[in-house]
Amino acid sequence: MESTIDPGIEAQIREWRSYLLRRRTIHHIDVDELEDHLRTAISELGAAGLSGDESFLVAIKRIGGVNELSREFARERSSQLWKQLVLGGDSVGERSPSEYVPLLITICFAIGAAVAFKLPAAFGINPFDSGTSDSANGDADASFYLRNASLLALPFLIGFLAWKRSLPARVIAGLAVPFVAAAILVNAFPFQRGGDTEVLAALHLPIILWLVAGVAYLGGAWRSDAPRMDFVRFTGEWFIYYTLIAFGGVVLTALTQGVFEAIGIDVAPIITSWVLPCGAVGALVVVAWLVEAKQSVVENMAPVLTSVFTPLFAVMLVAAILGMALTRNFIDAERDVLILFDVLLVIVLGLVLYSISARSSDARPTLMDAVQLVLVVSALVIDMLALVAMLSRITEFGITPNRAAGLGLNVILLGNLVWSAWLLAAFLRRKRVFSDLERWQTTYIPVYAVWAAIVVAVFPPLFSFA
Repeated sequence: MESTIDPGIEAQIREWRSYLLRRRTIHHIDVDELEDHLRTAISELGAAGLSGDESFLVAIKRIGGVNELSREFARERSSQLWKQLVLGGDSVGERSPSEYVPLLITICFAIGAAVAFKLPAAFGINPFDSGTSDSANGDADASFYLRNASLLALPFLIGFLAWKRSLPARVIAGLAVPFVAAAILVNAFPFQRGGDTEVLAALHLPIILWLVAGVAYLGGAWRSDAPRMDFVRFTGEWFIYYTLIAFGGVVLTALTQGVFEAIGIDVAPIITSWVLPCGAVGALVVVAWLVEAKQSVVENMAPVLTSVFTPLFAVMLVAAILGMALTRNFIDAERDVLILFDVLLVIVLGLVLYSISARSSDARPTLMDAVQLVLVVSALVIDMLALVAMLSRITEFGITPNRAAGLGLNVILLGNLVWSAWLLAAFLRRKRVFSDLERWQTTYIPVYAVWAAIVVAVFPPLFSFA
């Protein structure tokens, strides 16, 4: 029957199929069966005299009676025709009060995160209080929050995800173990206040705990490659939403402060002590709810952002390499320069990872894949030059926690970039399938967790907590 369906409708069927496959609640075999029903319905409606678009819309309406995901697919299309033909009377005004229960529960988790984050203030630990006069106490408070911020906030995000997935109590107890172990370590270690190992532990601990949130997000499917890519997709979408909300929050806060200053009321202490920290922490949960509720909006946005920035970063890196070759002025071994290049490499890897997550496993090579290969190879060259600069700096000045962490990060990125470049080149030559790229990236995720755990648990005693 596929031969009776025109190419435009085939494209819509592929989009519908891709939408279903991205959902964890429906199996590949079930999607095949639903697609067969859909194609049969389209052919029958076409034979009855309906146009291709009309046949597709009516067939989706019928499939929607069998599978709710098709109705979600229809609901998240922006065309008014979709809403009229498929959704019928599903309007906001007709929602029952029970439909707002998930939002209320989400708000409770967000408020719980904000309260937990401010709870240490009840014991005199409040680095957000600008009126603190004792600088020693202020430094101690800042040190406490530096080590414990993620431990105070992320449990409520994980609790929200566990509630959404209806996880059993034994799984939730297992998710609590890393938090308890981390809390004991970072608070029992005798860090030198403001030392490198304390800062490194504070920076790497959220990575571990975020991956624990990934286990909650995936439920019992975290061992499989495809569900891991779902979490990668969730992470990218969550980041986009959080960034947008953060920008909006900053603008709103600035305007609020300006308005109150104009009438002679100083609200700055309230904003810095309560609004900003509580809002930032509560938004962790609210953004997760938004991503869960409005996934398709960001899924349409993310590939566009990736398509825009991948060529720009590729051009920038190629130009930088050419500039180094022409001037023979390679990467400086200065600390700030090396940090800059590490951040650049992480961004490049993020572009690659999210570009992969936004495509289906049976994708075919395109021009963008060639651009991505240029980006990865250029990043690989930059990474190798950065490694040489780091080794020379370590040889000259000795090993420190920051240098060891930077060296380890670059080695890990090097391993990912080398095999990513190899797989991309093979994919462009049609020697490998796209799913190999996806599998490699999801398989590599635990490597980051292991490295972060080493920095948090091993580095402090190894470098005498300096």
